[in-house]
Amino acid sequence: MSLPTREEAYTLLCEWVQSESLRRHMLAVEASLRVYARHFGEDEALWGITGLLHDLDYERFADMSDEVNGHPRTELRLFRELGYPPALLQAVEAHATFLGTPRVSLLDKALLACDELTGLIQAAAYVRPDRDLRGVELKSIKKKWKDKAFTAAIDRHENMKFVEELGVPFDEHVERVLGAMQSIAAELGVAGHERSEPL
Repeated sequence: MSLPTREEAYTLLCEWVQSESLRRHMLAVEASLRVYARHFGEDEALWGITGLLHDLDYERFADMSDEVNGHPRTELRLFRELGYPPALLQAVEAHATFLGTPRVSLLDKALLACDELTGLIQAAAYVRPDRDLRGVELKSIKKKWKDKAFTAAIDRHENMKFVEELGVPFDEHVERVLGAMQSIAAELGVAGHERSEPL
């Protein structure tokens, strides 16, 4: 079982995902998990690649009620065929809570704790006049989190449970994910109004 290189994983992502917003989401989760891997003293490459690929089949197979090909079943088959590590497979499967796979490792828990929060943080940058994530602060994200109408699809109660499972205080968690995303703001298209480089 071998982990792909970052270059191999990104090439795979570009083959499967055409949506710029989904690519940016996957990059944001990758950055967040790399920061968490360093925090916990875990394998940064494994955590980062897991974050980068966790939604690989979502664009092609978004119907999660499809028990054969629905997300993430297709990507899990592909990852097994490619010989990816069991820890990556486990985390990707566990992040699809409807599959009922228990979250066991720190990686399993971190992926879910970061997943939807990155979307809220990205949205917070989009509504700023300057569209610059680097100017967003913790208090702003907390305010948006309390505003249930903002990114209403995010279940705050469920996501708070995921953060609690990870065992990190909420403010610390938000700051860590926010900082990770700010470090790649240009890649995420939220580094201000200057034209960002294409993915």
